[in-house]
Amino acid sequence: MLCAIRTADGKARAAPPAGERQRREHERQGGGIVSDRTIRIGTRGSQLALAQASEVRARLMAAHGLPEEAFQVEVISTSGDRILDRPLSEVGGKGLFTKEIELALLDGTIDLAVHSSKDVATVLPGGLELSAYLPREDVRDVFIGRAAPTLAALPQGATVGSASLRRQAILKRMRPDLNVVIFRGNVQTRLRKLGEGQADGTLLAMAGLNRMNMAHVATEVLDPEVFPPAPGQGAIVIESRIDDAFVRGMVAAIADEATATALTAERGFLAELDGSCRTPIAARALIAGDGTLTLHGMILRPDGSEMHETRREGVAEDAELIGRLAARTVLEAAGPGFFDGWTA
Repeated sequence: MLCAIRTADGKARAAPPAGERQRREHERQGGGIVSDRTIRIGTRGSQLALAQASEVRARLMAAHGLPEEAFQVEVISTSGDRILDRPLSEVGGKGLFTKEIELALLDGTIDLAVHSSKDVATVLPGGLELSAYLPREDVRDVFIGRAAPTLAALPQGATVGSASLRRQAILKRMRPDLNVVIFRGNVQTRLRKLGEGQADGTLLAMAGLNRMNMAHVATEVLDPEVFPPAPGQGAIVIESRIDDAFVRGMVAAIADEATATALTAERGFLAELDGSCRTPIAARALIAGDGTLTLHGMILRPDGSEMHETRREGVAEDAELIGRLAARTVLEAAGPGFFDGWTA
């Protein structure tokens, strides 16, 4: 069967008969999932987002013995990509990076969506589920310095650009003398702004740089014990329709259980706090060899003037409960009204 497909570069062409024969031979020999159905992968259009979608496609190809032509990458522009002149906290939060992609899932335009886990809201639209996490990348943040190679070496009053309230709040707590400004845009945009002298330094996720083979631009890798990551940082997640058993079965072959467990704890922490990019929240879950899960959670005021953190551990099977109990601990320490007035 010949079918028109559209590749990541936007060019349409027909899937070659050889690819069809390869899939049928793979099925005859007892291989993985085989179907005439072209799997449409929805993603944002940044270089990082396309690298993540390509990784998902490559893993699915390897897991099921399918050719590249069995997958069609659909680039979807999101509100978060288009609105660059205001902080996300003023225009609706991180859901702006997933809303249009989730709508495409719901209306059947795509079959699965690839997201950075930290961009996904704790409450999904009805009919959708997080069906698989890929093995987690490096969770750490990095500093990229123009005026100095490390945060500690920055001169008094230096300007650091970041789009993340979490990063801004931790920076202000560590270095109240710094001038912290909003830096919106994808990785390449932020690096361009830095090169133009709009700031003396910026912060990015190590995972994203690794996925784009750009780790060399980091001048300092930050200790996650001191500078903890956002919940979900470093993990790619696949979202799909609950009623699509075919896609669920396909992505199950590349799902990483340890990452899913850790993210369940971190998202539980976030959900209990009702957190979003409007609130500076950090969380990192680690699973020991004996199955013990430890969660380090933190909340801060945006100006860094107040911070509360906790560590809670338990069995990995109780991941969500561990996250929620950790959130209750920091909320109790912070007292009523900690998030009032600056989360709207």
